[in-house]
Amino acid sequence: MRKKSVELLEELGPPQGLLPMEDIQEFGYNRETGFMWLLQGKKKVEHTFKKIKQTVSYAAEVTAFVEKGKLSKITGVKTKELMLWLSVVEVYVPEASPEKVTFKTGTGLSDSFDAAAFALGE
Repeated sequence: MRKKSVELLEELGPPQGLLPMEDIQEFGYNRETGFMWLLQGKKKVEHTFKKIKQTVSYAAEVTAFVEKGKLSKITGVKTKELMLWLSVVEVYVPEASPEKVTFKTGTGLSDSFDAAAFALGE
């Protein structure tokens, strides 16, 4: 299942290591609507992207609408900022700078990082 999610990210442009969940029980993607979902065996998984020292939490169910270079209306993904967990609602790779990945939270905050920090295995 993980391989299918990695292949979808590769096809659409965001870094392949963006969803580093290992125990994926179910993966689905509706090409017509762009809706994607992942169900994992554990209740939640935390992953630290070491190159940017950023911890991200993935719920048992993660959903998003995906299109070329962008994941939007994301559910089930949170990032830790100043001791608070903030929901990540959008991730995109700007066309003008494809070496960057920008994350947007539900509070409107956004931050950009080097795409290399989200390569497979990071």
